[in-house]
Amino acid sequence: VQLQASGGGLVQDGGSLRLSCAASGRTFSSYYMGWFRQAPGKEREFVAAITRNGTSTYYADSVKGRFTISRDNAKNTVYLQMNSLKPEDTAVYYCAAATVHSGWLQSPERAYEYLYWGQGTLVTVSS
Repeated sequence: VQLQASGGGLVQDGGSLRLSCAASGRTFSSYYMGWFRQAPGKEREFVAAITRNGTSTYYADSVKGRFTISRDNAKNTVYLQMNSLKPEDTAVYYCAAATVHSGWLQSPERAYEYLYWGQGTLVTVSS
């Protein structure tokens, strides 16, 4: 599957953005999906993840209550709604897909479990 992330940009402290990740192919609903981010000079970190049917979601503590992950399998798209953005949310955001053969159910926060990655979209939050 190929993933194309979009929706990044420059926003002020406290603002909102919605990221989208469009997937190619007809098997999107068979993948677990996640969002990760990487700030300059830092390691990539987990942000949020969602099950194949969208009924369960997982979040990093740093974004819980501010970010919401969702998916529309009919549109082959996963979203990340980001509210109350802070300067420390500035990063390149990546979407990723994990197969049913991975250990995703045990560790949705592990980048290792994701087989496919998008190219990333830059989010900059100004203070």
